[in-house]
Amino acid sequence: MKKLLSVLVLLCAGIAFGQSDQIMKHNGETIKGKVVKVEEFTITFIYEGEEAEYTVGKYAVEKIVHKSGRVEEVSEKIVVRNKKDWENVVILEDKSYIAGLKKGKQVRGKTGLINFQTGNTGDKKAEKKLKMAAAELGHQFILLTADKATVGANSNALGGSQNIKKGISYKY
Repeated sequence: MKKLLSVLVLLCAGIAFGQSDQIMKHNGETIKGKVVKVEEFTITFIYEGEEAEYTVGKYAVEKIVHKSGRVEEVSEKIVVRNKKDWENVVILEDKSYIAGLKKGKQVRGKTGLINFQTGNTGDKKAEKKLKMAAAELGHQFILLTADKATVGANSNALGGSQNIKKGISYKY
């Protein structure tokens, strides 16, 4: 009886200590391993049974279930169904933030060739068109790759200004 009890205690202890942290992604994927550190925009982890460290962006992660049982909410899921949801699209400026997301297509937003808007208004208009292009694809994120503004005689023969933004769209 003592041997059976000892075996059960060791088995339960092994199960409790053998559990991994679980990183639950918004796309339904679960990563099992050990969370090494949680930073402002990224999570560093080690896959179960491996030694190399990997990084996933927080935007891709819903929550972390630590082996202690504690649940850490990481980010809310961003919903983009169609072009009307363009305001939900998030523009990212650092490559590390896209880790764990799926790459989409190149998107572009620009103001017209004749644009007599102020610099800030033209920038907002180009950003809106960029987000609308990603939303039309059903993608929640854009990694900004180019942000250019031309002003005055350098931009076009008519003398206005033009804003051009380019990026790569990403989704869960």
